[in-house]
Amino acid sequence: MSYPRDVLITARAVELLMLDVDGVMTDGRLYYSSDGVESKAFHTQDGLAIKMLLSVGIPVAIVTGRISKLVENRATELGIPHIYQGIADKSEVIQPLCAATGLAAEKFAHVGDDISDLALFDKVGIRFSVPGGHPAVLERADYITTSAPGFGAVREICHLIMLAQDRWLTALDSR
Repeated sequence: MSYPRDVLITARAVELLMLDVDGVMTDGRLYYSSDGVESKAFHTQDGLAIKMLLSVGIPVAIVTGRISKLVENRATELGIPHIYQGIADKSEVIQPLCAATGLAAEKFAHVGDDISDLALFDKVGIRFSVPGGHPAVLERADYITTSAPGFGAVREICHLIMLAQDRWLTALDSR
């Protein structure tokens, strides 16, 4: 897959990837059983790409407005060290995330799809979105994936970052 040159140049500086959940890691739909049990579908290819990104030393954070045990379980399964749930103003995670990692927010990338992600778009070095995202988010995104949310969009972003940083082959070797 080829990516725009300017996006690859900007992605060279990424030292941490932040992900929204609903509409990015999933297709955005919520499923409830008749007894109120929630379920979501996460794509295994996205999960493998996250593990590959982590294996080359790029930490990942989840930042979501909802609270879900499923998200906690998925993050734990993938080895995602930073999980922020129930966050109304997503920009509030910047300071604690900078403190926890020792990284500057300008080195962060964020993948979001809705207006609650715009607060983070103002703080990070590169902004990604997905097809079907809110028009205001799509307008501000540096790159919009060709893959649909919940169907490889996160994998595409991870690949883009690793490729930009010449870490793709290292990540393949670690598998």
